[in-house]
Amino acid sequence: MSYRNLQECVADLEANGHLVRIDAEVDPHLELAAIQRRAFRAKAPALLFTRVKGTPFPMLSNLFGTRERLHFIFRRSLPAVEAVLTAKADPAAAMKRPLQSLKALPGLLNMLPSVSRVRAEQAAAAAPVLECQCKLADLPQLVCWPMDGGPFITLPLVYSEDPAKPGADASNLGMYRVQLGGNEYAADEVGLHYQIHRGIGAHHARALEMGKPLPVHIYVGGPPSLTVAAVMPLPEGLSELRFAGLLGGRRTEMAAVPGLPLPVLAQADFCISGHVLPQCKPEGPFGDHVGYYSLAHDFPVLKVDAVYHRKGAIWPFTAVGRPPQEDTVFGDFIHELTGPLVPQVFQGVCDVHAVDAAGVHPLLLAVGSERYTPYEDERRPRELITAGLHLLGTTQTALAKYVFLVAHEDAPGLTARDVPAFLRHLLERVDFSRDLHFITRSTNDTLDYTGNALNEGSKLVWASAGKKRRELGCELSGPAADLTPLPEGFGPVRVCGPGLVAIGGPRHALDRSQPDPQMEALAQALAQWPGREAFPLVIVADDADFCAANLDNFLWVAFTRSDPATDVYGAHAATRARHWSCEAPLVIDARLKPFHAPPLEEEPAVIRKVEALAAPGGPLHNYL
Repeated sequence: MSYRNLQECVADLEANGHLVRIDAEVDPHLELAAIQRRAFRAKAPALLFTRVKGTPFPMLSNLFGTRERLHFIFRRSLPAVEAVLTAKADPAAAMKRPLQSLKALPGLLNMLPSVSRVRAEQAAAAAPVLECQCKLADLPQLVCWPMDGGPFITLPLVYSEDPAKPGADASNLGMYRVQLGGNEYAADEVGLHYQIHRGIGAHHARALEMGKPLPVHIYVGGPPSLTVAAVMPLPEGLSELRFAGLLGGRRTEMAAVPGLPLPVLAQADFCISGHVLPQCKPEGPFGDHVGYYSLAHDFPVLKVDAVYHRKGAIWPFTAVGRPPQEDTVFGDFIHELTGPLVPQVFQGVCDVHAVDAAGVHPLLLAVGSERYTPYEDERRPRELITAGLHLLGTTQTALAKYVFLVAHEDAPGLTARDVPAFLRHLLERVDFSRDLHFITRSTNDTLDYTGNALNEGSKLVWASAGKKRRELGCELSGPAADLTPLPEGFGPVRVCGPGLVAIGGPRHALDRSQPDPQMEALAQALAQWPGREAFPLVIVADDADFCAANLDNFLWVAFTRSDPATDVYGAHAATRARHWSCEAPLVIDARLKPFHAPPLEEEPAVIRKVEALAAPGGPLHNYL
């Protein structure tokens, strides 16, 4: 059988060499997060810290740190998961192979949550999470970055139900940042930072309409399938609780207990029970998964009524920061599971990839079909534009800022996950007079500070199709080396890859959304550059050498530090019939701006301490 709770998972991992116990005392203030980031990079086993300063609870890190460990954890249930999702993606094919489809049957039976109604005196027996109680202050106070506003929960499972339709079928289980202390919070309050396009938002809105407080349970721990389900972009009509049962290989156990406003996830390790207050309070700042600090803003607050935990409770955690981190493995695993569903969810799209190195939401690559006008002599982007708008109109892909699309017919073997090959294909075919489509004043990821305001910015659909138009340069030689004199303050010039160039730029000092005359002058100068067709995409960065050091640096700088409508320039740019166009090169201003959030930097003293723990003779030697 699959794991009923986290304790069974830990025992199995330890017995099979996938987990080690660390008995030396460690500090949850900065130290544990620094350890986790290094453990992930080293592909270390899961680490169970048994002596954590300031809390009686052991803390578990790097549980999902490698693809191999994820597959080990879910090895018993993955065949059924794949069978169910494949059948959903192609029901007709499933009907033709009924014996093969029988693999889905066990998974389907596990997708119905098991809800037991118990009397108060039976609560602890039916739901181990209710066995004990403690204070908020007793919970691990994990702080990941020096400027964080306080401790927060990095793997919370936030459970809510629709006030108008109570029950598991209308529930939402999401992973939203929960601040445990600091700022203006009282001793019985926690911050509930849910971002735009999140399921709990609809429940909160309904509660406000009805004039009711919204009850919320925040869980930590439990069967690993709950954590994966909370971050899955699930198809319409498939709840997180159902998917957790499918992935976990057993029905999700819930208990309805008198006195609690919501049923509880019986096998969780911790449950913070409360209700959302009508007023907001400042939350943050916090280091985030894009690689910067999200600044302090007003967000909802949860008034905590009780904190429950099971006997022998374990507190799982991860660390946030510039990708790749542990959530990168989540993303790869999600793509592996949901890849067959892409054509069903997005008509005309056969492959999508939210680029982790670019911060996930800032850059989305997609391969689609171009079938609208097969009778034309030259293929051009038509259906791709429709597909790009569809990607921006539903699910979590709606948060994408740059959406790049190419046609499957131009390169049948091309995949969106091969980022270098995708970019090369795109740049070889782009026609800047037709292929760029801007959407302004749109909703943006809450963590993106490049736009007009919080949750607001612009988007660019870049769709290119047809014949190859140019040969891309890989070095500044021949005509490409003959750069015209650049405007004052610009330079050096560095090649970042085929067709890609980074140019150092002067410090940015303008207000938000204000066009930059220096960038306009640069674009005019580059219009005279003999190598502009060989290098059709130019990035202006604070540090051109850092940007050109590797592709990950290029992607992170280019797409996390720019807003399409404000920061895109081009040679001979013009607007005709409200359509913006230019000639090569396209120039993106990816410098840090005064209104951007600062990038994350570790505390040197903490680095030295962690290095000592990992040195020969230290408790973490051979793991970091």
